[in-house]
Amino acid sequence: MVETHSVELSGRALRDAFAQFPSGVVAIAAEIDGVAVGMAASTFAPVSLEPPLGGVFIANSSSTWPKLREARTLGVSILSSTHSLAARKLAGPAVSRFDGVTTSLGHGDALFIDETPLVLEVDIESETPAGDHFLALLRIRSVQVRDEHSALLFHRSALTGFTPTVDAP
Repeated sequence: MVETHSVELSGRALRDAFAQFPSGVVAIAAEIDGVAVGMAASTFAPVSLEPPLGGVFIANSSSTWPKLREARTLGVSILSSTHSLAARKLAGPAVSRFDGVTTSLGHGDALFIDETPLVLEVDIESETPAGDHFLALLRIRSVQVRDEHSALLFHRSALTGFTPTVDAP
């Protein structure tokens, strides 16, 4: 028998509960007026194949998203297991987010983090309120898969590398 327990639905308890679900970490970035603007998020998800859509939940309090909204296109970089420092920087103070982080410019304003397993060039399709966040639905314009890199995960409020396992036959 598995023992379970209920917790009060406080913000802290929900944060701890949601931390049990591992998620990838992405950088959403653009170069706007010659300046790198970006943020880290652990709430990106594939949404649709036809049309090609992804989505990310952004805190209503974000001061970076209104700046990213100005870009013609955005770059979404799925961070690799070697990017834990970059992930922390991208979640930190805006003035130093790209210090020591190598990037490449895509089409339009899209800015990508180098050496990542996946980059997506996207446009903002729509925004939908979702409590203290909103869902930014993103139309995917191009993809580049880089199999030589593995994904960074956010699990139990910590960053960790992803190691695939093989089930025995």
